[in-house]
Parts: sequence; C-alpha cells; structure tokens
Amino acid sequence: MSIEVRDVHKTFGTFAALKGVSLKIQSGELMALLGPSGSGKTTLLRIIAGLETPDDGSGDILFHGENVAALRAAARHVGFVFQHYALFRHMTVFENIAFGLRVRPRRNRPSNDAIRGKVASLLKLVQLENFAGRYPSQLSGGQRQRVALARALAVEPRVLLLDEPFGSLDAKVRKELRAWIRRLHDEIHITSVFVTHDQDEALEVADRVAVMNEGAIEQIGTPEEVYDQPASAFVYQFLGNVNIFEGRIRNGRLRIGCLELPVSSPESADNQPARAYVRPHDIELARIVAGEGVRRGTVQHIHTAGPIVRVGVRTFDGSQTIEVEIAREKHQELDLRVGNVVYYRMRHSQIFVEDYSI
Repeated sequence: MSIEVRDVHKTFGTFAALKGVSLKIQSGELMALLGPSGSGKTTLLRIIAGLETPDDGSGDILFHGENVAALRAAARHVGFVFQHYALFRHMTVFENIAFGLRVRPRRNRPSNDAIRGKVASLLKLVQLENFAGRYPSQLSGGQRQRVALARALAVEPRVLLLDEPFGSLDAKVRKELRAWIRRLHDEIHITSVFVTHDQDEALEVADRVAVMNEGAIEQIGTPEEVYDQPASAFVYQFLGNVNIFEGRIRNGRLRIGCLELPVSSPESADNQPARAYVRPHDIELARIVAGEGVRRGTVQHIHTAGPIVRVGVRTFDGSQTIEVEIAREKHQELDLRVGNVVYYRMRHSQIFVEDYSI
C-alpha cells in the first residue's frame, strides 16, 4: 500500500504546523519522520491516519492512488501505535489484542475460533506466546509495546503508523526493540511510518528518512544519504555530532584563520561569511606535523568509555574546542594526555553559505 501526501498545510490558530508538505512512501516501505519537537512530524502522521484534517483547500492524502482525505480514520484501515501503549488495564494480553476484532459489526466479526487463532499467531509474531493470560501491569515496558503493536496488526491494517513508539522506554530496551521491529518489518512487509526525534533510531530502523524542521521537509533519503550527503545545515547539525568552523569565502576558498578550504561556489558567494561542518570522526589527530592543512591545538579532555575515544581539542587561537573521535587503538598509539599539543586535519567537510550548500 503506497502513501502519497500532496502539498498539505495545517495551522492551529496562528501557528503553521505544516507548510505545504509533500511526501511519497512506497508500498512495503518503513519510513521515519525525524525532527525536533514542533517540527510537524506528529501532525503529519495524524493527518495520514485521519485523526487530523488538513486546512480547507489544502492537499490530498492518497492510499495506493485513492484519495482518502475525506475518509474518517476508521475507514482508512490504519493501525496506530502510540507512545504510551494505551492498553486496557482490566484486560489480559489476549483480550487486548483481540479487542479490535471483537468490536467489529456482527456481520464482519470473525468467529471465536478465528479470533483465537489470529491472536495466537500474533502472540507468536511478537514473541509473547506465554503471556496471553497476563495483565499489562505484569509486563515490562518493552512487552507492553509489543502487545500494542500486535493489537494494531490484529485488524489487518493497510498501513501501520507509530508515534514515537519507543519514547517512554529506557535506552537499553529501546535499542533491543529497534532491532526487533526492523526484523518484524522485514517479515511482514507492511507499509509503515514512524515518528521519532532520535536520529540513531531513525537511521538504524528506517528504509528512508524524512527530516522535518519548522513544518517542512528538509530532506528525504536513505539513512546513508541523509547522513553522508546532508542537503542543509540543519540536517547536518541534527544528524549526529558536528564541529562548526566560521570563515569567509574569498576567491573560491573558505578562509578560517590561517586555514583555507577549497570550495566550488557561485560568484555571488564570494566575500560572504560561511561555515564548514565537520564530523568528529572526519578529523585526523597526530603528535607531529604531517602534510598540508594541519592546525595545532591542545588536548582539553579525553573520554575513553566505549569503543570510540572522544577527544576535546582546544584550537591554538583559543577560539573553540573541537570534538574528535578516534579508535581506541589510535588513542593508544598517540598516548594522549590532557595538555598535550596535537595537530589536527579535516579529512572531509561540507560548507554552507546562507541557505545553500557549496
């Protein structure tokens, strides 16, 4: 089931939550709507679900080519999973999952045997076969979220929508559920859209990511595309850690103090202020000067917990502290200590001038 959103606007009073958003989601795809609070991602999800309506005269919502903008949520046949589970506390796991089937009109309601068979298969799918008789209060947060997902799947939705499904869970459970839901999606191949503000979550789970900011989509692409080829300064900063170097374009080069970086820019960008964005892992460290484009700094702090060592380096002119990520083996080789003089070089950077990249 493909989904297409065409030029959708949504305002609440004087606040523009969505500003002409258009988005195509392929059949069987797992799409992440990623952005900070207030970016419009949940509003967009609710409009797809039919829980909110676009502004009058605004764009269309198409499911497999059919415009469903005028249909109520129940008529769109979507499954919705909320952040806080919304399970019925007085019902067992079995009855929570069966609820959507039992409340169907009599003419469309499956038999009791069919319901039992359906629930049993879903319990197996979400790996909770032995929990059918328990109540939500007897489950962990991760188990409750899997029950909520099974309940959404029980009615055989055309589309599965998830609103920050891991938001109320602790970090370890979130990580486990991310891997689990990716495996589940690979098994059932239902078109799915999930909202998150966690970039690691989106990049690990989704087939494609739509990065949203202030009611608009900044970029759509695979996790690799949005991370390695960010279309805007916002995307670069939002997806992972980044060092920012202030400079000015002169004669096709960005000058940052005594350092110059080559750029390919329109003539109108000449003599304008610009910024170079550099990921911490794209900076090389050395104890001696080696090669061109090397700058000197002083080690300010070292964080060695985990597989990657994070080093804070104060620039020689004292203008900023940059973050550098190196492998533990490299750290041992350099034998770094706080106060050491080091030399750093940028392996890769991306330069942005105003609203366009160069």
